[in-house]
Amino acid sequence: MNKKFYITCAIPYVNAAPHIGHALEFVQGDVIARYHALLGEDTLLLSGGDENALKNVQAAEKAGVPVHKFIDDNTKKFLELTTALGCRFDVWQKGSDQEHHFVASQKLWQLCDKAGDIYKKSYEGLYCVGCETFYTADELDENGECFEHPGKKLEKVSEENYFFRLSKYQKQIIDLISKDKLKIIPDTRRNEVLSFLKQPLQDISISRSNARAKNWGVPVPGDDSQRMYVWFDALNIYQSGIGFGWDEKQYEKWWPADVHVIGKGISRFHAVYWPAFLLSAGLATPKSIFVHGYFTVNDQKMSKTLGNVIDPFELIKKYGADALRYYFLREIPSSADGDFSERRFKELYNSDLANGLGNLIARVAKLAENNNVLIKNDQSDEINSLWNDVQPIVESFRFNEALSLIWGAVTGLDRYINNERPWQKELSDDSKKLSNYVVITNAVNQIISIAQVLKPFLPETAKKILDQFKGPTIKSQPPLFPRLT
Repeated sequence: MNKKFYITCAIPYVNAAPHIGHALEFVQGDVIARYHALLGEDTLLLSGGDENALKNVQAAEKAGVPVHKFIDDNTKKFLELTTALGCRFDVWQKGSDQEHHFVASQKLWQLCDKAGDIYKKSYEGLYCVGCETFYTADELDENGECFEHPGKKLEKVSEENYFFRLSKYQKQIIDLISKDKLKIIPDTRRNEVLSFLKQPLQDISISRSNARAKNWGVPVPGDDSQRMYVWFDALNIYQSGIGFGWDEKQYEKWWPADVHVIGKGISRFHAVYWPAFLLSAGLATPKSIFVHGYFTVNDQKMSKTLGNVIDPFELIKKYGADALRYYFLREIPSSADGDFSERRFKELYNSDLANGLGNLIARVAKLAENNNVLIKNDQSDEINSLWNDVQPIVESFRFNEALSLIWGAVTGLDRYINNERPWQKELSDDSKKLSNYVVITNAVNQIISIAQVLKPFLPETAKKILDQFKGPTIKSQPPLFPRLT
């Protein structure tokens, strides 16, 4: 039986069409999934639609569209983006799915309730609709606004709802993280979470009234007047999508998640709230959380007000999915903030893809064709060597470093060909013909090596290269990456 590896990407709000930040995370999750599949592991990649958020209801009302139609239309756009990016999601779990997700979330609630961790009380607090969470005054900026959504005033909410005894699990969560039973990558994010956990944890609201929820969301078991607060049900998509509450055999196969891939703004919900819910319910906690940074666009925060929100579909249409994947994975440090600019995108495309990899493939193919090189599609030592070098880097999610290493092999092979200059050698004598043949054969084997290691990162490109060089004869093909002018 193959080892399993279960990866999740964060569950995006579907109050608007996807932007380029969503594309980054989908690609990172896909790389991890493809890598583990190449190792021969039984791999599952999941995301879905966070459809029960209040912001979705408000956006639907503003658009004058029924909520269900609004979220279905937007969820479809997110799914289309994953396909356009070449990402292979095995499960896309909708939060509005009553057959699976409602059942699973009500089961989680009942387990936490059975543990004595859910109680009802009146509450007044400041609520950020953008984050779908309550904040205390000391958690806000100097303008009394949320750090994630500056410029948006918080709502003062007063109502009776259900609370979860988060405070009860503080010591257990600290123990999980400090002993790496729940590994948080990178260390800077792990330290941030542990720093937050030095303060006494406050119990958190996990429901809202039907009136404030606009009768939208998962009903609270046994109380028709309340709906589950979004984070309680949204985080549970990681379980509801793999059978929790409706297919226990499937759930037992995949849970716990091997890695949650998330953005830095939702670390607390994944590293503190989520483990607490699971501990309360007597369920296993995830093994690791990989936290990536945010995008700026031309060194400015993405904002509808600034008009700099980038549509990833347009970029894919202009340049191709693998070119965009390359920029995300090479230019953006895996666990830090990065900037997107189309100017820099074009520079990297021309230097690394058109002039670098694309030109190398064209040169070697032409040399092989002109010299009638015949290839047996066996694996050379270079393949194993490059793969072995890349493996530990990918396993620690340092995608930019992995691609840097691979492109080192690309430039190294280019240098080898330039030094050997097989195209200039006289072919009148058999020994020189043999010398040319050996040089070109070596180059072809290294091309195969590079393409195999590129499979998780640039899957379409890797397939084109391997198809072109599978032998026994090799023919020239149109450029992989036509140069941009």
